[in-house]
Amino acid sequence: MRRKVNISAISSYTHYLIFANVIFFILAWGLGALSGVDCDSTVCKDIALQPLRILGGEGLWTFFTSMFMHAGLGHLFINMISLMFIGGFVEKLVGKKRFLSLYFAAGIFAGIFFVLFEAIVGGNLNIYAVGASGAIFGLGGLLAILTPRLPVLVFFIIPLPMWMAMVFLMVVLWSLSVGLGLPIGNTAHLGGLLIGVGYGLYLKHKYPHRTKMISRYFSK
Repeated sequence: MRRKVNISAISSYTHYLIFANVIFFILAWGLGALSGVDCDSTVCKDIALQPLRILGGEGLWTFFTSMFMHAGLGHLFINMISLMFIGGFVEKLVGKKRFLSLYFAAGIFAGIFFVLFEAIVGGNLNIYAVGASGAIFGLGGLLAILTPRLPVLVFFIIPLPMWMAMVFLMVVLWSLSVGLGLPIGNTAHLGGLLIGVGYGLYLKHKYPHRTKMISRYFSK
């Protein structure tokens, strides 16, 4: 007996990205790249993003590879759950090409913003950054502009409109990082968020009637 297959579900770029992140994590673990925040292994140093190397003109490819590397299973799980919900929605909202372009633009700019911040303000050029969260914050920034009143559950328990949820997450994560000394890439998150907000404003300007309808529809 033949069964119908939903081709659109299989061809979802969100699913492809999640699959790529999981496979990359398994390979990195197998090669010994997951050596913690200090990134002691040679493999880790060739994948993770480090300001010192970038400013020295080395490892420019790590702007890309670091987006697919995660510090541990918990880090991977949180990011992939977020990507599954936010990414799937953004992909349906703006289309596959715009979604993928924003994802990588936000992720790469998050890395650039992280490097520039440490070079100009932070001063810690030896630290490393990994993870897809900069790109995911870019998707969230887009939704904060296009669907600001969309009701979401932050941490699956706190009901907030989308724009407030993004502000809340930034404040909470930054507070945890400063207060508890947790290695959270706040500047990368901010960089990705700015790209998403900027792209959202661009779409609102280019398609005012369509984006206004979207905002109204998802505020119900």
